[in-house]
Amino acid sequence: MKFIEKAWEVQNRIEKRFERLGKGKYGRVFKMARNPDSEEYAKTAQMTAIGILIIGLIGFTIMILATVVAPWIADKLGI
Repeated sequence: MKFIEKAWEVQNRIEKRFERLGKGKYGRVFKMARNPDSEEYAKTAQMTAIGILIIGLIGFTIMILATVVAPWIADKLGI
């Protein structure tokens, strides 16, 4: 099989996959998807920022416990 024939074969396979894109199990989701308006985008951004802040605070607390409190407790216990 020549190189050009292989290329055509690959091209046809790719096109067949894209033809099925809107008709498969995710087709309904693609049809219902839309861009968010500015108010919805702002609310989503705020919730995301709050979530990142909370996760950061939890991580910072764990780091402080591991680097400051744990050695202090071990020192008091004589470990």
